Amino acid sequence: MLAEKLITLRERLIEMSSLVEAMIEKSVKGLETKNNDLLLEVLEKHEPQVNDLEIELDEQCINLIALYQPKGKDVRQILIISKMVGELERIGDHAVNIAQAAQFLIVRPDVKPLVDIPKMAVLTIDMLRNSINAFIREDIDLARSILLKDDEVDLLRDYVMRDLIAYMSADPSTTERGVELIRVAANLERAADLSTNICEAVIYMVQGRVVKHHYEDRHPQK
Repeated sequence: MLAEKLITLRERLIEMSSLVEAMIEKSVKGLETKNNDLLLEVLEKHEPQVNDLEIELDEQCINLIALYQPKGKDVRQILIISKMVGELERIGDHAVNIAQAAQFLIVRPDVKPLVDIPKMAVLTIDMLRNSINAFIREDIDLARSILLKDDEVDLLRDYVMRDLIAYMSADPSTTERGVELIRVAANLERAADLSTNICEAVIYMVQGRVVKHHYEDRHPQK
């Protein structure tokens, strides 16, 4: 019975992940194409759906632990799913922040052509999708490869910030718009960070090894 409940729980987690992925994609696409309808979908439709799923899945996790008192890998899986739910909800919040910034930007002239922010979005979505794939497959190698991808997102964020600061310094009238674009980049970078948190949780679930904060290097397991 517990095994069946875990399958259902995992399926709902995948549904939540797909919804959050769509939020990131639509928020950036809405910015690129100046499509407020996409931004409204993120803000008015998808955010409440994600919030409802967070509550539902948290309750399911608590109930499974209370009813079945699982041990070993089963209890780790439930606890990790609970953690992943929280991370997914926070990624959804970052998508909301992007959509709000986009609503400000799309009714104003472009500061510059959007090039690196869409690249960041592609990388961030890929990291999120593969972090969930790593969980589904219990694929440690995939999870570890995603941890390395975070550096690419960080580099793009740094480049976006430097580029926009140069524009704002040269033309102070672009400052407000530049700040909002930096906000978009910062939220994408944070969403990518949260995907790495999911990967660290997957590694712990499968191997019982803590890799965050370089714990594994400081406390090698025998």
